[in-house]
Amino acid sequence: MTDGYGYDPYGQGGQQPELVGYDEYGRPVYRQQDPAAYPGQDGYAAPYDASYDPYAQQQGYDPYASYAAPQQPEQPSAPYPGQGQDPQGYGYDPYAQQAQTRTQAGQGEWFPQQPQAPQQERHAPRVPPQASAPESGPAAEGAPSDGREYHTAQFSFVEEPDEDSEDVIDWLKFTESRTERREEAKRRGRHRVVALVVALVLVAAGGVGYLWYAGMLPGLDGPKDDKKAATGERRDVIVVHLRTTDGKGTSTALLVDNASAAEGTSVLLPNTLAVSGEDGKATTLGKAVEDEGAGPTREALGTLLGADIKGTWRLDTPFLENLVELVGGIAVDADATVPGGKKGAEPLVRSGKERELDGKAAVGYATYRGTGEPQTKQLARFGQVMQAALRKLSTTPDAATKTVRSLGQIPDPSLSEGQLGASLAKLAEHAKKGAYHTRLLPVRPNGTLSERTSDTVVKKILGGAVKNTDPDAAPRVNVKNGSGRKGAADAASVALVNGGYQVVKGGAADSAQAKTLVTYAEPEQKAKAEEVAKTLGVDTSVRRADGAANADVSVVLGRDYEG
Repeated sequence: MTDGYGYDPYGQGGQQPELVGYDEYGRPVYRQQDPAAYPGQDGYAAPYDASYDPYAQQQGYDPYASYAAPQQPEQPSAPYPGQGQDPQGYGYDPYAQQAQTRTQAGQGEWFPQQPQAPQQERHAPRVPPQASAPESGPAAEGAPSDGREYHTAQFSFVEEPDEDSEDVIDWLKFTESRTERREEAKRRGRHRVVALVVALVLVAAGGVGYLWYAGMLPGLDGPKDDKKAATGERRDVIVVHLRTTDGKGTSTALLVDNASAAEGTSVLLPNTLAVSGEDGKATTLGKAVEDEGAGPTREALGTLLGADIKGTWRLDTPFLENLVELVGGIAVDADATVPGGKKGAEPLVRSGKERELDGKAAVGYATYRGTGEPQTKQLARFGQVMQAALRKLSTTPDAATKTVRSLGQIPDPSLSEGQLGASLAKLAEHAKKGAYHTRLLPVRPNGTLSERTSDTVVKKILGGAVKNTDPDAAPRVNVKNGSGRKGAADAASVALVNGGYQVVKGGAADSAQAKTLVTYAEPEQKAKAEEVAKTLGVDTSVRRADGAANADVSVVLGRDYEG
């Protein structure tokens, strides 16, 4: 049987066309070996129902149009003899892709052609074809549809959503946050280390500073026990002058607040104490208070005792009476009976234990001096009254200041009412606790201080060693006369004052000596001691020794002094 379409092993006696290649859709392209070998065949006849063409969407586009000859209108033909047909008119021919198209005479190749619209409609707008039923099998899956759309399986570049993208983002966020936490932990660790190092450095510096201040560093000269008591303790010292209205006498005491030792002391100063006047000449404390006033007397006492006196409190007897009345009266152990103001009147104070005194009685007892009694007896009674009044005073600075203002006195410029009230409140606190003492400063008949006095009172209570805050300040020189000649000490004092030194008279030496002795207490005073020796015209072979506590340089004149 012959049909004119390609190779038919049953209809063409085993003869087959020659395969020359494949077109762009993968279909085989044949060359007809002998067109005349199949007479009576129509190459344009469709081998199957023309109503179904799998390549119908290719209408209007013929990639081989430049090579194909014009075709004649197709005539329907009967299907192959003996070949079945689909009941719906859509025949399935496994050899449909091998359909041949008759070429014009003279052409040796033929290509499968798509059905084309008539020539007059070639350039007309293309009408979308009606959708046909899909074919079954692999060929239908890869075939393009009528709308020139392709299945996604035909392209390898179609991008599919990545199901792991969210997981990757979460992992990156987790990694980034963990890295940030690690960096933050490292920063906090570095900050802690820096803070610890700074704290250790501060603690070490503070410890070294304390050891240096206390003189406990090895290799450095630490202070002696007595010097430690002088410089290692903080003291607040004020001087109080009790003056009678009739001008017959004065009483002086130093009120010492030792904050480091938590104790207070009243140091009673006799009027016979020798001090330097404004002109550099020696005078007594009593005369200095009456003649030179509070300021020069305070400075003279500071120079003599080597103490830093903060201010002066001038307490006249009317103000002492007001003070006792304001605190509600005092009680003292009276050692004497104070007579009344008028003859035959009741005594103001009777001797005995725990005598209650009002303001008037307190003034009478503080100023009473019996016939033939030394001034130190009256001074001791003044000390009793002051300690008893402090015991009744308020320990609150504001309340104590209010009491001071209620006295109605004019304060000294060196000590305001607020400062005086604060100082008295501290002293009152010590007195209430029983940590308050009254001490008398013993002086020699000539008004000078003994070595024992310097050690027990000046050093331990007032701060002891002489302190020159200004290294260029004129040194203080204590002069004792051991030459055996009267007037030698005065001549030496004049020479030293003219040389710019401050002179503290020490009275007569215990015994006469042949050679003048010049000593200094501290190593830094050696050069000044040599200058003192040159000023006096004596041997400059000075030596270090413990001298007077109230002077930088001590001089004991010998017979070799010719002044």
